[in-house]
Amino acid sequence: MYNIEKTRKAIERLYDWTCDIVEYKAVKDNITKITSNKEITVLENIPCRISFKNINNPASQDDKKATVFQDIKLIISPDVVIKEGSKIIAKKDNIVREYCQSGIPANYYTHQEIPLKKFIRWT
Repeated sequence: MYNIEKTRKAIERLYDWTCDIVEYKAVKDNITKITSNKEITVLENIPCRISFKNINNPASQDDKKATVFQDIKLIISPDVVIKEGSKIIAKKDNIVREYCQSGIPANYYTHQEIPLKKFIRWT
């Protein structure tokens, strides 16, 4: 018999990163009454795993060299809600990387896999 809870706990033991979820929101200053967009951290220190996979793009006859692309995925609890367009700050040891969601999450009972790309700027 398939035990979802046991499988979920086994996957969560593999989480070796944490992440913060940051949204870019309009915030009104109580003193000046001016509204401006600011980064707001909505979730902090969420356990997760970052999966890296290199994808080789072989050189064509016109190209001088092959290109290597990196497929990056965030593996995280299915209970965590990350809004489209959020910044994801991944941390492990002394490593800090900023990403954003680059595709539709794959949702499973035990976890979700969110494709990532390097965060460049808010859009």
